Amino acid sequence: MKYVLVTGGVVSGLGKGVTASSIGVVLKACGLRVTSIKIDPYLNTDAGTMSPFEHGEVFVLDDGGEVDLDLGNYERFLDVTLTRDNNITTGKIYQAVIEKERRGDFLGKTVQVVPHITDAIQDWIERVARVPVDGHDGSADVCVIELGGTVGDIESMPFIEALRQFQFRVGNSNFCLVHVSLVPVLGVVGEQKTKPTQHSVRELRALGLTPDLLACRSAQPLEQATKEKLSQFCHVPAAHILNIYDVSNIWHIPLLLRDQQGHLAILRKLQLSSVPPPDLEKWAARAERCDNLSIPVKIAMVGKYTGLSDSYLSVLKALQHACIACSRKLVLEWVAATDLEDRAKEETPEAYDSAWNTLKNSHGVLVPGGFGDRGVQGKILAATYARTNRVPYLGICLGMQLAVVEFARNVLGLKDANSTEFDSATPHPCVVFMPEVSKTHMGGTMRLGARKTLLQTADCITAKLYQKDSFLDERHRHRYEVNPELVESLEAVGLRFVGKDETGRRMEVLELRGHPYYVGVQFHPEFKSRPGKPSAVFLGLILAASGQMDSYINGAPTSVTARNHSATNSTPDSNHAEISQASEGLHSLAV
Repeated sequence: MKYVLVTGGVVSGLGKGVTASSIGVVLKACGLRVTSIKIDPYLNTDAGTMSPFEHGEVFVLDDGGEVDLDLGNYERFLDVTLTRDNNITTGKIYQAVIEKERRGDFLGKTVQVVPHITDAIQDWIERVARVPVDGHDGSADVCVIELGGTVGDIESMPFIEALRQFQFRVGNSNFCLVHVSLVPVLGVVGEQKTKPTQHSVRELRALGLTPDLLACRSAQPLEQATKEKLSQFCHVPAAHILNIYDVSNIWHIPLLLRDQQGHLAILRKLQLSSVPPPDLEKWAARAERCDNLSIPVKIAMVGKYTGLSDSYLSVLKALQHACIACSRKLVLEWVAATDLEDRAKEETPEAYDSAWNTLKNSHGVLVPGGFGDRGVQGKILAATYARTNRVPYLGICLGMQLAVVEFARNVLGLKDANSTEFDSATPHPCVVFMPEVSKTHMGGTMRLGARKTLLQTADCITAKLYQKDSFLDERHRHRYEVNPELVESLEAVGLRFVGKDETGRRMEVLELRGHPYYVGVQFHPEFKSRPGKPSAVFLGLILAASGQMDSYINGAPTSVTARNHSATNSTPDSNHAEISQASEGLHSLAV
């Protein structure tokens, strides 16, 4: 097993996750099998109980693991299916060591950070690195490890020490360290400053780790003089200093690494020089295609955390995947749900008017998942607007539940209908607490991970988009569900529940009769969307919003062929074949 460790210095938020994912992409393009591990040095056992303001979205895996959003980057870039153990946290490590101590596994020894915590970290890495994640038997060839945080952080010290020891455990030829740093530009003349990187590397070397490559983030390409100065003071060959400057979309990052021959430096260090050159033709075509999209499609995202895009990172990626498949340029219109509410009309009339103008000028409406009652009424109003004005609508998790509440209030006439999450005393509970999850413990107690959804009919838009007529397999993260006792009344007046779980009691997919596209899903389809393999319901939203749904549905093939990588835009009438091809592997998400 070969290991590539990615660390970060100077400041947080430099894009270590994208850098680590891109390294994996280039190595995979060389024919190697790649897996990934993310180390988060916080004491939380996992990301499940953390606010989006703290750490962005919580990414959910097939096995129900609630993990850091960087694992979403790994899965999307590498097209792999990771496990909860691919995300290591301080909490997990200490919990495992303390459990061993309580069992007496240490035979009376004093349990310490060194060697017991550091050994546990190394053992965990070696164990998880050998778990196949690409659907094939046997271990991967390379494991890319990302160490979260910034070098010098107190909470990272046990991991730094463990990795210092690890390089000797696995051997010099099996360990490569890539350090991501920042090269800021100061002054009117735009001088590129190397001192922050020098200090960061010095800190890393003082802790016993020497970088083999530097990945320098900057706004503009590094000057040769800057590279030479970095090489001189950081003890890294100039050829091993990679420049990850700002690009139009993140799919260009693997191409930057390839063009600067970063893969060759890594392969030489790992003594893998006999592998073929990277084949990134499809990847390059996708990056170019994304840059050349020009026909806009406006999607109103009605949410709670509209000022923090990382809160909806996977949703944004899924929208981008679908837009590329439809040859449309995504114009995302953020709408704060609270600004749509009547209270905002009195308190902040300008924000109220702006929010409604944005909603009314959009081609489609998306209400993502969420927790808590803030903005709920605004989301319900957005669902009402989309339903009554025949605007394409996609509701995810809470977005589906609120579509049911809205329908019960305004079509069934149950004015006090609500979710028991927001009103436990409502006389008409449309959404209820699931009986088997805990009301006292928050972490890992929701309905989590991949679950099967049985399609109730093949004559529904969902089945046609997934190109399946029996079942889907998507990831869940929720505590509340549609009240099954209300389903018959809702279906009698036009709301169809076309997908249910295996018991038939849980409503998974809803559609509205007579509407061009009004779909709600209890699961989170964004977690399994991939570049070149867009999520079916996101694809449906963009197809409907761009006026391409009819041609796609009427001519959708039974099998999907290879994509056409043309970077030019097409007209809606001529674009059906291209959409079908760009949906390569779409049906595999349901298998």
